[in-house]
Amino acid sequence: MRYIIIGAGAVGGAVGGRLAGAGREVVLVARGRHLAALREHGLRLRVPQGESTYRLPAVDGPGPLGELRADDVLVLAVKTQDTVAALETWADVAVAGGGTAAERLPLVCLQNGVEGGRLALRRFRRVHGVCVWLPSTFVEPGVVRAAGSPLTGILHLGRLPHGTDDTGRRIAADLADAYFEAPVVPDVARWQYAKLLANLGNALEAVSGPVTGDDARDLYARVRAEGVAVLDAAGIPYASTAEQQAVRGDKVTLAPLDGVPRGGGSSWQSLVRGTGTIEADHLNGEVVLLGRLHGVPTPLNELLQRLANRFAREGRTAGSLPVAELVRLADEAVRQGG
Repeated sequence: MRYIIIGAGAVGGAVGGRLAGAGREVVLVARGRHLAALREHGLRLRVPQGESTYRLPAVDGPGPLGELRADDVLVLAVKTQDTVAALETWADVAVAGGGTAAERLPLVCLQNGVEGGRLALRRFRRVHGVCVWLPSTFVEPGVVRAAGSPLTGILHLGRLPHGTDDTGRRIAADLADAYFEAPVVPDVARWQYAKLLANLGNALEAVSGPVTGDDARDLYARVRAEGVAVLDAAGIPYASTAEQQAVRGDKVTLAPLDGVPRGGGSSWQSLVRGTGTIEADHLNGEVVLLGRLHGVPTPLNELLQRLANRFAREGRTAGSLPVAELVRLADEAVRQGG
């Protein structure tokens, strides 16, 4: 199979580079300065074992590839806010032997949250969801850092809305050769919703820095509790913390790269790169949506969604809002009932 990584940033670049290192055929899809760096210097992937450079085909869309192959796997690794544009770009591309990508090719949603898969199912027949547990960083064009050791990540994989198939098992086998563990599960959404609860801290980290001190940890616990309340109210199952820990153990332990600790997660990185957008609408915003649908107040997630979007829109510095001020705003939001 040939893997076409649509969005070769932190997660897509780490998976694409690791697959290439394992001898799999990979195409990277990127844009702007990142695409230029990939074409000129290759993908530089820094992992605890060292740095490797992969000179892979790098394109800005399907045009340079011409007709897609019947054994292509489309790996959608863009942020959720960019999903619709990516689906529109790739869905109607012709596949050798007849038909289109949306009709014939598997689409693997390598994304945070749950909305990307729902959007994909509107256009593609064969959609696979992934619960992404992969600490990686992309803040410099052409360079991706993945600090996990001994495994680079754990990627639960399954068909959406549910089920498994042979294609998923073949993808999982390729990932297993590339420093990943990829359990194939019939209920991947249950794992994705569990990861969503963890990702509710992304916006907190983006606006106020690492969630390390007591005040930040306490605030995250309150934010997560809102998420748990809305999932329970909606009757949405999710893997427990104990179940996640049992699977992950110490398989993905962060190791400092270049002697520097990892800076922050995906939302923090969006602010550092100055992209102008952030994924909060599909993380904290998912909780806000479910809360409104099921009558559960979610003032803290609404606050973080609003602040993260403002930071991205106005180009504010990542982590520049003092935690004490954020806690004050959070207490005020709760008093006002959201």
